[in-house]
This record gives sequence, C-alpha cells and structure tokens, in this order.
Amino acid sequence: MNESSKTDWDRIGAMSDEAIDTSEIPPLSKAFFEKATLRTPQHPVAVTVHVDPDVLAWFQAQGQDYEQRVNAALRIYAEAHQP
Repeated sequence: MNESSKTDWDRIGAMSDEAIDTSEIPPLSKAFFEKATLRTPQHPVAVTVHVDPDVLAWFQAQGQDYEQRVNAALRIYAEAHQP
C-alpha cells in the first residue's frame, strides 16, 4: 500500500470495546470452534540467502517490514506446493 490510510486511528484507539458496533458480525458457532486450531507464533530463524538485487529492492520499497513480506511470500509459495 502506497496510499496513506484515511482512518482516524487515534479515535479508533481511544474507543472502548463497548463503543464498537459489532451488530453486523454473526456470533461464532460451536461448529466454528470444533474446526478451529490453535496457532502459536514461531520464532523466526536468521538465514542468509542470495536474491537478485532488483527483487530485494522491490521488497525494500514496500516498507520497513520488507523481511516479513519476503517471509509471507515464501510461505505462500511453500504452502501452494505442499504435496
């Protein structure tokens, strides 16, 4: 995203939970929780990989969290190629 958000995050952050309108969100059913799985964050492993300079530059141009974006792209690729 290169455009700034028009959301008033200060106002949102100051809202209490009770002030947030959740009337359009359906309640979670028992079936949802029966299928749900607990996911705990994994600790990243530091590695050295060789990438083309233009690929690295593109990810870096997306923002300071470019390493997380590279990880997300690798995860999508790896999950798409699971047997």
